[in-house]
Amino acid sequence: MEMVDPIVFRLAIFVLAIFVGYYVVWSVTPALHTPLMAVTNAISSVVVVGALVAATATLHNGSVDGNTWLSRGMGGIAVALAMVNIFGGFLVTERMLSMYKKKDKPASKEGAK
Repeated sequence: MEMVDPIVFRLAIFVLAIFVGYYVVWSVTPALHTPLMAVTNAISSVVVVGALVAATATLHNGSVDGNTWLSRGMGGIAVALAMVNIFGGFLVTERMLSMYKKKDKPASKEGAK
């Protein structure tokens, strides 16, 4: 029996996650969008913590080699992308909540005379 290459296996899981995520997010009703964004922001904050750990990687003796530079670079990119996701989530949540606020009626021009 031949073994499946781990890269192909992980790529298949990634593609399946994309499809599942797409259908889950697009089937959410607007009333549940704000709680969904809150959970997404919470998950992204955990990603930021892990990315910060990766971005500060060193060897046991405190030195840095080629692999730790790759880890630091990918950790920095992960921090940046997670922060964009968190910031965007807060913007979308604020916009969704503003849809439910009552709008003030503008004063009519006739009443000013």
